[in-house]
Amino acid sequence: MKQIDKNALLDWEKYKEAIYRSTPVDTSMSHAEREKHRLYLEAHPIEWIKFFFPGYAKYEFADFQKRAIRRILAHDEWYEVLSWSRELAKSTITMFVVLFLALTGKKRNILLTSNSRDNAVRLLAPYRANLEANARIEAYYGKQPSLGNWTEDEFITKGGVAFRAIGAGQSPRGSRNEAIRPDVLLVDDFDTDEDTKNPDIIQKRWEWWEQALYPTRSTSEPTLILFCGNIIAKDCCITRAGEIADHWDIVNIRDKNGRSTWPEKNTEEHIDRTLSKISTLSQQHEYFNNPISEGEIFKDVVYGKIPALSKFRALVIYGDPAPGESKGKKGKSFKAVMLMGKIADKVYVIKSRLAQALNAEFIDWYVQLLQFVAGRSNVYCYMENNKLQDPFFQQVFKPLVQKVRKEKGIDLYIRGDEEKKTDKATRIEANLEPVNREGNLILNQDERDNPHMEELEDQFKLFTLNLKYPADGPDAVEGGLRKLNELTASLEPPVKITAKDLRTKNKYRI
Repeated sequence: MKQIDKNALLDWEKYKEAIYRSTPVDTSMSHAEREKHRLYLEAHPIEWIKFFFPGYAKYEFADFQKRAIRRILAHDEWYEVLSWSRELAKSTITMFVVLFLALTGKKRNILLTSNSRDNAVRLLAPYRANLEANARIEAYYGKQPSLGNWTEDEFITKGGVAFRAIGAGQSPRGSRNEAIRPDVLLVDDFDTDEDTKNPDIIQKRWEWWEQALYPTRSTSEPTLILFCGNIIAKDCCITRAGEIADHWDIVNIRDKNGRSTWPEKNTEEHIDRTLSKISTLSQQHEYFNNPISEGEIFKDVVYGKIPALSKFRALVIYGDPAPGESKGKKGKSFKAVMLMGKIADKVYVIKSRLAQALNAEFIDWYVQLLQFVAGRSNVYCYMENNKLQDPFFQQVFKPLVQKVRKEKGIDLYIRGDEEKKTDKATRIEANLEPVNREGNLILNQDERDNPHMEELEDQFKLFTLNLKYPADGPDAVEGGLRKLNELTASLEPPVKITAKDLRTKNKYRI
């Protein structure tokens, strides 16, 4: 035996030893007491799982996990897709459910597939290890390994339940367990990042699922189909399965209010720490089921040197207050305030303030930007203020501005932008994308490392027409550009058109 195989065998034995030690058995119980306890546990699946798998079920289950367990066990014939973020235990919960069905005799032939044979074997390993070494399973259901039918990729328990692991593309023929066709089709980690870049591979894999693997089931016997995987691309096997499933369960690391979906395990501090070490794009892919492509609309973000402020005829500070008040909640809208200027065709974002913030902090951003300009140019301050926002503008923001003027002695006057606007996404694309494409939308290179400017860059790069990622920064930039264009038009002297100008070749004619 090679050393690498010896090490693997040693690791396997240590793994089984850990399972054995985590599942001590109460030897004082009589057979009748144990049978009574078994029947009680089988009637209460959540308690059954906690009892038989204490080493795995270390944290209290989240509500979405409990619902999934109950939902899957409630249906003999069922097709479900679990698109749970990393760290939400979709493969582990699936193992609990499948072993419950196997040990209680409800399912007899489990077929597990993944993107490769090796990955399928890896995913099947915890099933095999628990059937070999879980002392409580042995005490309540008897010894499971059977002689001659026990390998890493295929085994049949003494109770007659078959397990088999195969990789995508392999032949699933011969997967019968005596006369029983597969009654659990478990598909885990079927898509890979590399494969989703090639539509032909995805199509070929999906055809293999539909034409080779799925037909191994019986048409006359109930079958459980479970897909486990994140949405890593717009078109992948998970999205195709989700569209036709009886239930597609999509759960992210944080909910729509920015709170941990499994706080018993993943605290806000732990999530913040984990996400802080990877890009926003990677965060969206791995933890939020959001397969956005960087640069889908705004292919490049241009940084450049900002001219001296005195060279601008006027500057605009434009703010988008966003609904509500929140600070640090990742799922909430961002408040945004942009200091912008325009010279000829060049539009400059000089300073960005973009974060989840309180209303008072939002108003203070205007103060900060006014103080930065320090009279070097004329400044016009605006705030988005449609009909729905106006009561809040009048009752909350106006008093805050008056308070700031009095306390800080600064001439801060904010005009409400009451212009009726079109759809947010299409407006941003129509008014900013052409400017950006020509290299005329310029972010201040001296602010490149400022977290507010970094967030603005992310929001431009991750902008899509269905707004899968917040776009409050680009929205404020679009509002600022509109006001700059209005100011430019009002500050330009009127053009005098003479009779000579009306000739055919004059430049003012279309």
